[in-house]
Amino acid sequence: MVWRPELTAVTVILETAPEGFDSAKRIDPHALGALLVDDAGVDGRHVIVADDAGDHWLWLRDPTPGKPLAAIVPLDKDFVTRMTSLLRFHRRLFDKEPGPPPRGWPLSAYRLARLDLMLRALDLREAGATYREIAVALGRENDAKLPATEWKVSAGRSFVIRLVRDATVMMNGDYRKLLQIR
Repeated sequence: MVWRPELTAVTVILETAPEGFDSAKRIDPHALGALLVDDAGVDGRHVIVADDAGDHWLWLRDPTPGKPLAAIVPLDKDFVTRMTSLLRFHRRLFDKEPGPPPRGWPLSAYRLARLDLMLRALDLREAGATYREIAVALGRENDAKLPATEWKVSAGRSFVIRLVRDATVMMNGDYRKLLQIR
């Protein structure tokens, strides 16, 4: 499996349509455009369809081609995100502009940059670096040069400590929050 659809709210879950819905759309993923991912497993087929406006993540629970399909939308806390993703995909199916992906997806440039800093800070800390050394490595040389009393209350030291703390929490299992849309 490429991802866990229950944790990735932008995933559109597709299942064989119930009896009587013969006019429901049949999908050949290859006809949708460029596939960034196409992985079949025991739980179905996971596909990511490239789209300039934002990729479409699909989980075809029954990978048999040519069957009429229906969408499953769990009634959970991510319902609005799931519906937004489904409506985007529906528009794409019927040759309309899909529109932008749900707000918060994919990760913003700011969040990606912060994650990069967190990983770098954690790697340095795990290798035995002090907070001052981490500050220097992350481009906060001026803060790291402060006398001990000023360093203790500096914004640079607090910044580094927060990065290491947040990265440690994420390393210990909180990384799944990256999939949640804010």
